[in-house]
Amino acid sequence: MIVEKTPIEGVLLVKPKVFGDKRGFFVETWQKKRYEEAGINLPFVQDNHSMSTKGILRGLHFQKKHPQGKLVMVSQGEVFDVAVDLRKNSPTFGQWFGSLLTAENQHQLWVPPGMAHGFVVLSETAHFHYKCTDYYHPEDEGSIRWNDPEVDVKWPISFEPVVSEKDAKAPFFADIKDSF
Repeated sequence: MIVEKTPIEGVLLVKPKVFGDKRGFFVETWQKKRYEEAGINLPFVQDNHSMSTKGILRGLHFQKKHPQGKLVMVSQGEVFDVAVDLRKNSPTFGQWFGSLLTAENQHQLWVPPGMAHGFVVLSETAHFHYKCTDYYHPEDEGSIRWNDPEVDVKWPISFEPVVSEKDAKAPFFADIKDSF
């Protein structure tokens, strides 16, 4: 497995070793000892799986009092995945990192606690999986508008994405950044 640091401290791009032949492939998607050696050592308490169709954009979501670390991957299809640093004392506060996660490349993104997270589906469908370090607390959830001009995520799309009503009405970063 190859682990690459990103411009945002703590956000890691993980490239597991894929063993493939004419029958298909095998990939180890998580192994406690190996991931701890890479610096991903928080306990996981919940696994999630979502399926979305092309053009769906989910995010940018976070939890305020119960921040979740997330190890994310795609088992079918292709997404552009984004982490936004919401750690007030971080030198990259308000900055983002994005990566293409596909069933073909089997890359994973480690999004540590203290980040907003989101993705857009680029393939006809995508199955998105993520391991979380804290439970989902709906009363604690926050979000930032996906097209916030200050955060300025460069989504690799040439279409207007489909977002939930909640995400369409999410606050702008400028309106909430002092609350972190």
